[in-house]
Amino acid sequence: MAELVYRPVIGLAKTLFKAWDLKIDCQGSENIPRSGGAVLVSNHISYLDFVFNGLAALPQKRLVRFMAKESVFRHKVSGPLMRGMKHIPVDRGQGETAYEHALDSLRSGEVVGVFPEATISQSFTLKSFKSGAARLAQEAGVPLVPMALWGTQRLWTKGHPRNFGRSHTPVTVRVGEPVEAPRDQYAGAITRRLRERVQELLEAAQRAYPTRPRGTEDAWWLPAHLGGTAPTVEQLRAAEAL
Repeated sequence: MAELVYRPVIGLAKTLFKAWDLKIDCQGSENIPRSGGAVLVSNHISYLDFVFNGLAALPQKRLVRFMAKESVFRHKVSGPLMRGMKHIPVDRGQGETAYEHALDSLRSGEVVGVFPEATISQSFTLKSFKSGAARLAQEAGVPLVPMALWGTQRLWTKGHPRNFGRSHTPVTVRVGEPVEAPRDQYAGAITRRLRERVQELLEAAQRAYPTRPRGTEDAWWLPAHLGGTAPTVEQLRAAEAL
């Protein structure tokens, strides 16, 4: 039943991306296992990140079940789709339920997608990682597959209008080699190693990105350390403290 929903949604996404004339550069899909469970771990800079993460798994003929906030499942449009595609609702007040759901999916051979930063990074730099992905991989006995996205923030991100026109926007996707999660290692140490790998992939995606801002008014999507005008982590913390 899930695939009766999932595959038409994939077809719709591909049609939209073609209409928007997106320039998608995806490398490393072969690092996603063709069979068996795996935890797909990505940075988070856009509301559309899960779509591009999922597209990266298609060459391996895998459908990714993403962990997403529970409110998305209550929406009258997205809710039926999310449930039909067997994505995993996360209620922050009852996180253990989502954890067990994801664990069952992994043990049954599914690929589960996780954003360990939990929320979109408005600085477009990596935030700290929560250890849940590492713990899931340890308990299920599956690998962690690191990923990085760049350019998706130009389509739809927090605090900026959506850009769903024929924008020709480049999107760069990089998938890294699996990171093992032995049970006899501390989950925090695995998480640090995983974050370092995602950071390396993010920097590679940024180096490969074919365009730069057209001017100061267009520099909002570039982090401050790369010469852009996106708020720094310190500026965001200061704003939250007000």
